[in-house]
Amino acid sequence: MENLTGMIAFVHTVEASSFVGAAQRLGLSASAVGKSVARLEQHLGVRLLQRSTRRVSMTDDGERFYERCCQILEAVHDAETMMLQAKATPRGRLRVSLPTIGYRFLLPILPEFTARYPEIDLEFDFNDRLVDVIEGGFDAAIRSGPLDDSQLMAKRLGPFCFVLCASPAYLQRHGMPQVPGDLAQHACLRFRFPTSGKLEPWRFRDLPEDTVERFPTAMICNNMEAMRAAAELGLGIAYMPDFLARDALQSGALQAVLAGHLAQAGQFSVLWPSNRQLSPKLRAWVDFLSERLFAESKVGVS
Repeated sequence: MENLTGMIAFVHTVEASSFVGAAQRLGLSASAVGKSVARLEQHLGVRLLQRSTRRVSMTDDGERFYERCCQILEAVHDAETMMLQAKATPRGRLRVSLPTIGYRFLLPILPEFTARYPEIDLEFDFNDRLVDVIEGGFDAAIRSGPLDDSQLMAKRLGPFCFVLCASPAYLQRHGMPQVPGDLAQHACLRFRFPTSGKLEPWRFRDLPEDTVERFPTAMICNNMEAMRAAAELGLGIAYMPDFLARDALQSGALQAVLAGHLAQAGQFSVLWPSNRQLSPKLRAWVDFLSERLFAESKVGVS
């Protein structure tokens, strides 16, 4: 600890260009600061400062040591801040970006979160376009797909599956496809990603992806809720996440097709700017989502 005290005295002396200025910052006498730096120099066996009657300046060894001292003291400060924040009550506004259909998996667990953290105010931006988390001023984002932004930290939340489905009325009119190749005789409802402009691929275990692109497309839209509604109205067969189709499949408004042939699964993650430590409100959010979101898919997974 004595060496750390000497480092603090040395850094403040450098920044104030005098022992007197450092003493004023530290609430000590100039003599005490000077002796602390001298003991540090004696311990290291090098001269860190050049003294004069008016000011002090760093030696070459002092310049190198000053840079390392700043890093060490900053790390100590971060460690103290982390411990203090860990005990702090999570509070304040939390801004989160997530896809439009995210409300279907998020809203059911929100009452538990707000009951647990009543001092956190939530603000959600439901948007299918890929927003810039940092430039947009968001605390966090929930996304699926590849994570390639090096400025963001990420934690996986859970997997989901895709389903092909259509209304019973549509299937009665056009027949139930038995193998993926039968889709060539059906109306396909496709989703276009708003950010990239690409169509959502339909992936099968036993059918090349380029074959799917030749299937007849009856409708393209950039909103999955609209695509689901079109499927319920009997306009064709749609490909969507299982959590989007779940209640319609349970009610009978939609019926799954070719379930044993689909190959693609998805993965949601929570992302946040890569700061050194999480604020209490953001840590509470990340930990809660990790615990509760897609909890059914984590049963039995170590």
